[in-house]
Amino acid sequence: MWAGAWVVRRFTEVGSTNTYVLERARQGVAEGLVAVAEHQTAGRGRLDRRWESPPGANLLASVLLRPRCEADDLHLCSAVVALAAADACAELAAVEPVLKWPNDLLVNGSKLAGVLAEAEFDGSRLRGVVVGIGLNVAWPGPVEAGGTCLVHVEGSKPVDKGALLDSILEKVARRRPLLDEQAGRRALADEVRRRCATIGQRVRVTMPAEEFTGVASDIDDAGHLVVDSESGRRLVGAGDVVHLRPE
Repeated sequence: MWAGAWVVRRFTEVGSTNTYVLERARQGVAEGLVAVAEHQTAGRGRLDRRWESPPGANLLASVLLRPRCEADDLHLCSAVVALAAADACAELAAVEPVLKWPNDLLVNGSKLAGVLAEAEFDGSRLRGVVVGIGLNVAWPGPVEAGGTCLVHVEGSKPVDKGALLDSILEKVARRRPLLDEQAGRRALADEVRRRCATIGQRVRVTMPAEEFTGVASDIDDAGHLVVDSESGRRLVGAGDVVHLRPE
């Protein structure tokens, strides 16, 4: 288990839990700070997309980690939270999500949760990582296109958001030491590989300077997605990945 302790700050409303924790990280706050909110007025996802959630409906939280790893390992910090959230959903709600590389949880092909990691650097040295999660628990109406929530999954059990957060934090703490050592990071990558629904899918990968399609064939020992494209085998460490329908 991680030797640190969680310090949880709760908000009825906040701009963004990630922004709140990032600001405190820059002030030198110790690892373990958690922000959880009933509502975000400026929530965001990957590529600065706006992310909105009905007040009180879902679990919105961010955690501060200060692992001894490199910037290239940020996706594994996301994986620690995504794996913990998947296990918590299985344990408390009887719902077993799968991972979509690099940052989503899916149930029956629909998005249940998104995870966003943002880093704080001192020059080239990684000083901290804020990992935020938006987990759909109980939308009051239809979920946005392509999404789902725990209460809409057939056979799910009612779940309290506070208990869900506690379970996620306990499971993050269990995996947290793995980020500090190469062998531990390989173990995390192996767990992601075993639980990732992206492998075998035809995908479109969008990166800052290019976009390409191919078949996701593997996840390597560093946690990178391996994509077999028309131009050859590609390793993707960061990017937006969309599952495409089979041709």
